[in-house]
Formats: sequence, C-alpha cells, structure tokens
Amino acid sequence: MFNNEDLEGTSQPHNNALVVTTRINGFIVKRVLVDQGSGVKVTYPDLFKGLGLKNEDLSKYDTPLVGFDGQMVISEGQISLPVNMKGKEIMVIFIVVSSFSPYTAILDRLWIHAMGAISSTLHVKVKFHTEHGTATVKGSQQVSR
Repeated sequence: MFNNEDLEGTSQPHNNALVVTTRINGFIVKRVLVDQGSGVKVTYPDLFKGLGLKNEDLSKYDTPLVGFDGQMVISEGQISLPVNMKGKEIMVIFIVVSSFSPYTAILDRLWIHAMGAISSTLHVKVKFHTEHGTATVKGSQQVSR
C-alpha cells in the first residue's frame, strides 16, 4: 500500500513517531500518537476536560497500566468516544490516566486493526480504505530527539 512516492515530503532518515490530527467526539484533536506497540488506547485529563467531559462520564477501569517509564499508572476510568479519521468513524474505549505525556491521546494496534489501516513510521502516514477509496493521513514532521 506504500511506495516510494509516499516518502515525498518527508525528511529521510528520521526518527519521528507517527503523530496525527484526528476528530475525537466531534472535536479536532492534535498530537494523537498511533502506536503499533501499544495494547491500550489512552487519553489524558487535558483532552478529557477539553471535550467538556466530567468524571461522572467515566466508567470504572480497575486494571493498572504500566507507563512508558515502567511505573504503574492508575487510571481515572474509561470512556467510549467516537474517533473519526477522514470520514471513517469507530467507537474507541479510552483509558483516562493522570500522567504527563507529550501526546493528547494514544491509539493502539487494536484501533489500527479496527480501521483496517496500515501505519508506517517510515512514511509518517496512515492509510486505510473508506467507502470512497483509499484515505491517507499524514503525520506531523516534528523531529524526535
């Protein structure tokens, strides 16, 4: 699904994460990490509050998570929200955690599978089929250090 033309517009070589802008619960949300290695979809209190949601909107989630730094993270709860990318929308259950992150939300490999998407950090893009053909979402070109 990716070819050499998909590399146009990217600086090579790079070490960028695949970070996109998408629509969550009807709002445009930037700095969303598409992480093939993650097994859970996560959002943080800033987005949760920014969407106008309240703690009463959360349902219980008791399973502790392990953060990027290896530490246990206790969740605030979970919430189901629609995620729309280029007109293709699926419901996503996000775990809300109170910890620092440079990302607003994280979409995991189960989201990638549900979308029928192919993600490429090399190309900094996500591609998937829609009823109108193949959609391509370009990630940000921020340089990771």
